[in-house]
Amino acid sequence: MTDLNRTNPYKWWNLLFYLGVIAVNVLSVALPLGGRTTGEISDRYHTYFTPAGYAFSIWSLIYVLLAGFVIYQFRGATGSRDSVRSIGIWFMLSCIFNMGWLILWHYLYIELSLAVMVLLLVSLIVIYRKTRAITAPSTGENWLLRLPFSIYLGWISVATIVNVSIVLVKNDWGGFGLSGITWAVIMLIVGTLLAVLVSFPHRDSIYPLIFVWAFIAIAVEQRETGSVFITALVAAGLLLLYSLWLLLTPRRRR
Repeated sequence: MTDLNRTNPYKWWNLLFYLGVIAVNVLSVALPLGGRTTGEISDRYHTYFTPAGYAFSIWSLIYVLLAGFVIYQFRGATGSRDSVRSIGIWFMLSCIFNMGWLILWHYLYIELSLAVMVLLLVSLIVIYRKTRAITAPSTGENWLLRLPFSIYLGWISVATIVNVSIVLVKNDWGGFGLSGITWAVIMLIVGTLLAVLVSFPHRDSIYPLIFVWAFIAIAVEQRETGSVFITALVAAGLLLLYSLWLLLTPRRRR
């Protein structure tokens, strides 16, 4: 049973590091960091897996939801819950890796940015598993713990694949004789399988929807490349149906 008299030792640190993430994001646009916008760098290393620019607007939703988590942990009745406390150190790490990725990306340390993004991905996987381990989650836990990190992990899962493809393009990787288009199709298939494998054990209908969002944006960006365009749309359609099935089919009680 949760002891409501306990304090959350991480809440102020979480707030500080969250504000740090927002500050670095603002600087990356306002200055911008390194004299280049995120989009300009993405265009410099354009791949067949690169989504249309509008896809990155999902960051606004992610940061709003993360603000909800930060506020939620300050409430006396919820901030001391084990579900909140267990996330603390991992949320701080995710913020550090988020800031690190932006700085490395803007200063064109692309390979290092991939390494940091992988660390961000790992930290979010840990958080995701902790939020999904909550038994009988409250409404607050569903909306302010589970939802933000399902969306965040979903987007970083896709972003990691994009970052890998950019590193390979930057270093003129030969692709084992396969074309960039073929590899984009392969990565779309791998992404689809990943969305299913991660979400199915937890009956999480939100995680695959982020892949739907990303794959439609890839189809829009790659509309002149027939096989990538078609694969992205088909994958998005299948994942949308799968997500609806998860939402409408309740978990069977054992």
